[in-house]
Amino acid sequence: MTAPERPLSRGVVTRYAIGSIGTGGFATLPGLVLVYYLTDTLGITALVAGLVVTAAKVWDVVIDPWIGERSDRALARTGTRRTWMTIGAIALPVGFLLTFAVPAGLVPAASAVWVFVAFLATATAFSLFQVPYIALPAELTDDYDARTRLLTWRVVVLTVAILLFGAGGPEIRAAFPGDERLGYLMMALVAGIVIGAGMLVATTTATRGTAATDAAPARSIRAGYAEGLAALRRSTPFRALLTAFVLQGLATGAMLAGAQFVATWVLGEERLVTALFVALIAPAVLCAPAWERVARRIGKERGFVVASVLFAVAAASLVGMLWAPGPWVYASVALAGAAYAGMQSLPMAMLPDVISHDARRHGDGRAGSFGGVWTAGETAGMALGATLFTIVLAVTGYVESVGSAVVAQPDAAVAGITVAFSLLPAALVLASLLSLRRYPLRKGDIDADATARAAVR
Repeated sequence: MTAPERPLSRGVVTRYAIGSIGTGGFATLPGLVLVYYLTDTLGITALVAGLVVTAAKVWDVVIDPWIGERSDRALARTGTRRTWMTIGAIALPVGFLLTFAVPAGLVPAASAVWVFVAFLATATAFSLFQVPYIALPAELTDDYDARTRLLTWRVVVLTVAILLFGAGGPEIRAAFPGDERLGYLMMALVAGIVIGAGMLVATTTATRGTAATDAAPARSIRAGYAEGLAALRRSTPFRALLTAFVLQGLATGAMLAGAQFVATWVLGEERLVTALFVALIAPAVLCAPAWERVARRIGKERGFVVASVLFAVAAASLVGMLWAPGPWVYASVALAGAAYAGMQSLPMAMLPDVISHDARRHGDGRAGSFGGVWTAGETAGMALGATLFTIVLAVTGYVESVGSAVVAQPDAAVAGITVAFSLLPAALVLASLLSLRRYPLRKGDIDADATARAAVR
């Protein structure tokens, strides 16, 4: 019996979900603190800080489709995607530590170069793991509802990881009030170890099948990109889903980059970023299983629309901080968190449906290419979301600082932080719904695909 025909065991679901400790940690902590570290510890201007983070992410966008095609070839040649995942899991903690290990005394320009190179290496290691990790669900099961279950529990762990890293990371940093650099270094050490461990657990779910006896010879790098672009061109469901997810990545990237600035300059206390994350993620953890039930009742795609609308409403309401910042903010953030669980679990559960739908028409063995393009889009969205936020900071006159130096921000900068944290994400999420309207797949389509694949076997 082939792997997709076997029911998903609790162990497979658990070990696959644990991988999101790594993905959640890497997606959250750099997005939350890296721009702030660059501007308020290393003295790098906001625009340059945004460019440093974005440039490293652009590299990911460039290499992810190639990694996806290489992962497909590794599966055909060896019967597993595990090797690439393991290399990424081992290398990432080293790069992560180096990112926050900038030596004291470097001028801001040299510090920016150091962070860029180290973060580039870290992002590359992450892609080596993440691209094949994203491809696995389409190979672990053909069942429409089983995929929803698998990805729901992945998102439960993902949201817990976001909470642990988003709240715990700043707390580790704050434990060294007399030395910001040491605080960031210890934060990176602890986080890197936990991220790498979570990823290593997930590598054990990579199937070990039989290598193809007729595997094609190695192809050029250009061919790797061509395969990913071909998947994007021929699959209308993939284009619609990916476009929506990228736009939502822009929204969440902007909010993630802005959380520390909102806590410091709008709510008036740097450590309130922990409270913001608890308000966001606690409802997400609780609501992720509820979105699975919603998907079973009305379909994944309709549930995704509902979650997106709720998130947009919650984000837009935060513009009220312009006039009355206060504890009410946590209620809006909590509503956004409840919606965020659906915005993560449902499109991720739809992706393997898209892959299997394409496989029925064009043949198996391309899940890595889909995963590479998907990861590139997700990375670009999150990175450019942070860039949008830093552009707003630069335009509104945000004042950077070095170390513990105390500065005052102009009213325009505080207003810019608020708008970039509220109205900008809301508009991006609403725009994503225009793309989602073109997504054509329903449960009946996926069930028909599974039946056809079973008949071929």
